[in-house]
Amino acid sequence: MSSPATKAAKTQAVKAAVEVAEHTPLEHEEIARLAYSYWEARGRPDGSSQEDWYRAEREIRKRTGATR
Repeated sequence: MSSPATKAAKTQAVKAAVEVAEHTPLEHEEIARLAYSYWEARGRPDGSSQEDWYRAEREIRKRTGATR
């Protein structure tokens, strides 16, 4: 039986996968690189990948003028 924390983590992973699927490979790579740099700059904390991903995604959309 899965704990509520495990179920929440799985749900979060599925949501992140859907978000990733919405991007072209080039966009995905650019967002991933920027998100990784944000994560490193914050000291590589556990459990914050979505926060960094969304920040990078917003920044890249702002740069390119893309909306989704």
